[in-house]
Amino acid sequence: MNPELTEDQQAIVEGVDHVCGAFDDKYWSACDTEHRFPWDFYNAMAKGGWIGIAIPEEFGGGGRGITEAALVLNRVAASGAGMNGSSSIHLTMFGLNPVVKFGNDRLKSTFLPRAATGELHVAFGVTEPDAGTDTSRISTRAVDDGMGGFIVKGRKIWTSKALESEVVLLLVRTDNDDKGGFNGLTLFLADLDRKYVDIRPIPKLGRNAVASCEVAYDELPVEGWRMVGERGRGFHHILHGLNPERILLSGMACGLGEVAISRAVKYAKERHVFGRPIGANQAISHPLAQAHMQLAAAYQMMLVAAHRYDRGEECGEHANTAKYLAAEASFFAADRAMQTLGGLGYAVEYQVERWWREARLQKIAPVSQEMTCNYIAQTVLGLPRSY
Repeated sequence: MNPELTEDQQAIVEGVDHVCGAFDDKYWSACDTEHRFPWDFYNAMAKGGWIGIAIPEEFGGGGRGITEAALVLNRVAASGAGMNGSSSIHLTMFGLNPVVKFGNDRLKSTFLPRAATGELHVAFGVTEPDAGTDTSRISTRAVDDGMGGFIVKGRKIWTSKALESEVVLLLVRTDNDDKGGFNGLTLFLADLDRKYVDIRPIPKLGRNAVASCEVAYDELPVEGWRMVGERGRGFHHILHGLNPERILLSGMACGLGEVAISRAVKYAKERHVFGRPIGANQAISHPLAQAHMQLAAAYQMMLVAAHRYDRGEECGEHANTAKYLAAEASFFAADRAMQTLGGLGYAVEYQVERWWREARLQKIAPVSQEMTCNYIAQTVLGLPRSY
């Protein structure tokens, strides 16, 4: 499944597989059931240098590209860790990309070396209860404090890893904008100081080892040097990270589908009904074959998008296509795996239900399949905008 990987990239795959091999189904099931962050796994990945793989070498990172980062997340998910494993590391792996691209020297030297070692945990604060996909409606506001800094007040939702994180990449409104709302938004790397910040996990269907939180900011002070890039250009700075984010998530989704199908195939070979393995029945074998082909196609598109990004080429169409195909293939694979196991697929013991719950999320976060279709329709096909 890796015909286009270099020898070095194949070594990355093997190295990550080796680390992940120490964490079995029982570990991940317990983390999910107990809503417990996978610290042992996180620390093992940090010790191996995998968390800092995409951070520039000058700050202590591996200096690799999105291709290598996507391969890491793919193998983590495919190990059985699923999103509980991949989501525990991916924000630190690449969440600070806007800081790398637009941050001042003090921001970079203060935070990037700690992120490269895995010491620094990072959250991402963009989505709001009344804004959602329409980022132009963000109302969390940062006002000048008269001393070169800002005071932040507002509320965000779906902030993953807020409980564990020291800092948050926070998109807020600093200025009003008469041209649609995007030009008044500014990006900060702010402290999640509990004196000013209230963090509450949101009960949710899956990926429960990594909490998604509602975060209320009540007069949070933010120093001026914590601004990432230019004032009022925060939304445009974040846009630079959307394509690589979609590529990373497509790698994650493909890995999730891969482990689900692997488990289903194993069961289909071992489970005998009416004197033969159930995998001999086309009603079982054909959907599994279809799932395999869909995952293979999505994986290849992920590699194409990643290679284009790493070469500095336009990749919006490819990144969005990879994310769409991977989300569809991942859920189809998990759903067919559950169907293959029948009633046992619904049992926690067999793990498939965990991957099924996580795979469903791929179709709605961080962007819905419908919005991805809107992007392709408008940007690639040139069709008129519907909203």
